[in-house]
Amino acid sequence: MARRTPSSVDLGAEQQISDLLRTAKDSLRLSVAFLSRLDGETQHLEVVEASGPAALFFREGVTQNRDTSFCQAILDGRLPAVIPDVAKNKVAMSLPSSRIPRIRSYVSVPVRLSDGSLYGTFCAAGLTSDQGLTTRDHALMEVLAKAAALVLEPGLRVRERREAIEARLLPLMDIHRGPVIVYQPIVDLMTGLRVGAEALSRFPAEWGMTPDLCFAEAHSVGLGHELEILALRRAAEAVDEVSGYVALNVSPATLIREDCRALLATLPLDRVLLELSEHDPVEDYNGLLVALDPMRRSGMRLAIDDVGAGFSSLRHIVLTHPDVIKLDRSIVDGVSRDDVLSTLVRSLVAFAGSAGARVVAEGIETQDDAVWLRGLGVDYGQGWFFGRPGPMSDLLSASTPAHVPAP
Repeated sequence: MARRTPSSVDLGAEQQISDLLRTAKDSLRLSVAFLSRLDGETQHLEVVEASGPAALFFREGVTQNRDTSFCQAILDGRLPAVIPDVAKNKVAMSLPSSRIPRIRSYVSVPVRLSDGSLYGTFCAAGLTSDQGLTTRDHALMEVLAKAAALVLEPGLRVRERREAIEARLLPLMDIHRGPVIVYQPIVDLMTGLRVGAEALSRFPAEWGMTPDLCFAEAHSVGLGHELEILALRRAAEAVDEVSGYVALNVSPATLIREDCRALLATLPLDRVLLELSEHDPVEDYNGLLVALDPMRRSGMRLAIDDVGAGFSSLRHIVLTHPDVIKLDRSIVDGVSRDDVLSTLVRSLVAFAGSAGARVVAEGIETQDDAVWLRGLGVDYGQGWFFGRPGPMSDLLSASTPAHVPAP
């Protein structure tokens, strides 16, 4: 046996596994029962129930080489699954465990997950021979091992998901300083002139995920705030470079953090439009308003994003009194051909006007929709019709206004 290593079994599952091991140990009247994880060339003792002298040798966190273990020899077919008397088996006696800790009876069954993969073994051992060990005891161990697999799998899948997400995000955050930032123009629908640009995060195409899902995954493993701030820091580089305002996206939960507010405080806030998504819940409106107040007094404007995609945006608008509401593309695309969408947009424009807010329509892809939206009273537009998201250099080189003829 070798050094201790951290267990991969969470505390809730560990208690349930301990109960199963205790059942095995007491039912078979052996000295120890344990769950092991087989990882590469190593066997890890993860949960152990031991009594008497066996407790000196079998401890949680202890490891040994798989090739020298009884468990691996049983998996390989070199030993039977039930060994009443180790001293009578030459293969067993050739292994280190027959001498230290001098195992003399043994039973082991594999622990397999729902996809058939091998997690480890569910074992019981005695320091004396036990001619009473039979195939019936093996059957009991198999039942208990299957129960252990059911207990282990949910936590294991959670860990696997976390590790997969971290494997994608951490190099992006540590090496590349966050996502790539692109900028999409926002234009005045009356003149076609660019009045601002929205900074948008882009993640590697091979991930096959939209930016909102990437940020959601980051938050699910505790990396979301850091990722958002990295994106903000990179996006803010445009504020001093391009004319007009720059729209920066941040979740309410990140905004109230001190490091986020400290970053924003370094910017010329009179040229920043801060966008809060309709999809992001607000747990503490008072805290949000306190965080926003000094920045808004310094000239920063506030926008509620994705309005029309759900119901929470109305609550956001009522409680935060934004300067801008941004209509979600789901109610903008095709508005010139849909009376229901037109009615909804007209109502939101009137609502914004009563609240003293300007309106930006996102997702405009055709001239017909741009003209129609202007006729409905929408102030500004954003979408492929005016320009696709691109590097900052595209904004700096673009000078021709978009053509939006009179309706």
